[in-house]
Amino acid sequence: MPDALKNATRPDHAPADHPKIAAEKVGVLLANLGTPDNTDYWSMRRYLSEFLSDKRVIDFPAWKWQPLLQLIILTKRPFTSGAAYRSIWNEEKNESPLLTITKEQTAALSDLMKARYGDNVMVDFCMRYGNPSTDSKVRAMVEAGCTKILFFPLYPQYAGATTATANDQFFRALMKEPYQPAARTVPDYFEHPTYIEALAQSVEKSYAAAESKPELLVVSYHGMPKRYLMQGDPYHCKCQKNTRLLKERLGWDDTQIITSFQSVFGTEEWLRPYTVEEVARQAAEEGKKHIAVIAPAFSADCIETLEEINEEIRESFEHAGGEKFTYIPCLNAEPLHMQALAELVEENLKGWLD
Repeated sequence: MPDALKNATRPDHAPADHPKIAAEKVGVLLANLGTPDNTDYWSMRRYLSEFLSDKRVIDFPAWKWQPLLQLIILTKRPFTSGAAYRSIWNEEKNESPLLTITKEQTAALSDLMKARYGDNVMVDFCMRYGNPSTDSKVRAMVEAGCTKILFFPLYPQYAGATTATANDQFFRALMKEPYQPAARTVPDYFEHPTYIEALAQSVEKSYAAAESKPELLVVSYHGMPKRYLMQGDPYHCKCQKNTRLLKERLGWDDTQIITSFQSVFGTEEWLRPYTVEEVARQAAEEGKKHIAVIAPAFSADCIETLEEINEEIRESFEHAGGEKFTYIPCLNAEPLHMQALAELVEENLKGWLD
């Protein structure tokens, strides 16, 4: 029996055969992108198929996209993606770094919520793709007595392919519940003062630890097709503002910091400049010998940061003549980051818990 149900009781005046009901509480459900269960071909294929079949991610008509995906892309890509994951895999726990870090974030936030609200709040996490699924965690929270759930997508800047699809999946999970809990979602939070402070302090800490000061900070965000921007997705604007807020907090000028976009997929034009090309240009054309790269679109280090930035993008810079490359880790479970997330939860629980 789950721990949450150990203290379940039968309602007053209920008949003897009435099932016991867990004490009412509020659920806080963190959500991140997802992770394959392992690095083998079939684990990678299942994960990539779910991810790349999401219409929020790839919006091509299914009749055109699915044959290409299932018959061509997914015959080869699981091998290359599996190799990339193996280069960063947490062998000790046999899981991806994203899963390890998300567990740490959940534990840290749970401690903060317990100190603030006692046993009235249950904190857990889910993944949009892969396991643990959103469905399973919503079901577990309802069974544990959560009559209200605050859903928290861990994406600082809103995008249809991240925040919106996580919310979509949450609401689909609620559709399956006979007795739906009340629900709220946490909006994007790139402007939150404590989040910006956490980002700035991570930059200052990395610069202070470097043997020499980087000449440029490249703020690299996950990319998206430019077409999505033209259709009304505000992600690009939010990323630009995030960089500006970070620059202002650091007290820098425009020569010390730039915005770029990574993880281009397919043949259509994506948001520019592309990080992998821009770092090479900075070395070859601007003569930069030492740069730093930070990725504020990711709340936890993952394949796009540990493998793409710290390996592929680093190599692009060095092959173009760059000499020193400093990767600034994601905020992960750092105390100030967790304080920012706790503040966001408390703000969004007002009226439910005061």
